[in-house]
Amino acid sequence: MPPAAKKAPAAKAGSVLTVPLSKMSAELAQKHDLPKKAMAAIFDDFVDLTVKNLKKGNKVRLTGLGIMVVRKRPARMGRNPATGEAIKIKASKKVAFRVAKDLKQSI
Repeated sequence: MPPAAKKAPAAKAGSVLTVPLSKMSAELAQKHDLPKKAMAAIFDDFVDLTVKNLKKGNKVRLTGLGIMVVRKRPARMGRNPATGEAIKIKASKKVAFRVAKDLKQSI
């Protein structure tokens, strides 16, 4: 085997593979005959635009995947698991993702 070639790590039985954005962009670059750097730049801009819209409070619809939206979580009471002491949890925001119906049915 040439020294530049790398072995892919073997997946364990029952484990889930995490596919990074860089791998997806490399596959799309190859499929569409584009340079990897150009496709990586497109993906970076896509992520930046998505974050920008979520910060504004807009919903982001990814047709075929689902909808991303920022939801507000009110302040609430909780418990410290180590001591059992009641603590106040501050209000916060979270990004929620609602899966598209077709994707949900296909999985």
